[in-house]
Amino acid sequence: MLLPALYMGLVVGLYEAILLHRDVSVPTHRFGHMIHAMIFAMVAVFASMNVDFVLSVIPALGNIPLINNPLIFRIAIALVAMIKMHAVSAAAPGMAGGTVGMREKWSHSFIIAATIVAAPYVWPFIEPAVGFLPGI
Repeated sequence: MLLPALYMGLVVGLYEAILLHRDVSVPTHRFGHMIHAMIFAMVAVFASMNVDFVLSVIPALGNIPLINNPLIFRIAIALVAMIKMHAVSAAAPGMAGGTVGMREKWSHSFIIAATIVAAPYVWPFIEPAVGFLPGI
């Protein structure tokens, strides 16, 4: 599922960009953070939608208890993504003049993480509506 995962990752990344636009008060940081967030969202959704492939490529993950369960693996990916998104957004301090810098709200990070987990379950419902996309 290469193209469906990329399409869903793009949707999740665009949604994160919309949420990020509200949270980031430094305009010069918005573009770079949004591109970074979209790429990471696409990778996370790809891993979430292709659990068996990821586990076969990285066999060491199979040694971790419960990771062989696809839902647990997806939740682990989402938790890592949520912590990473929030940490990256908090890394840039505010500028002089009262701006608060980049700081995504935890609720927004949680919503993005939930969409990463839900992507493989939602795709079968979305697929008929996006049949015009290449590779579907």
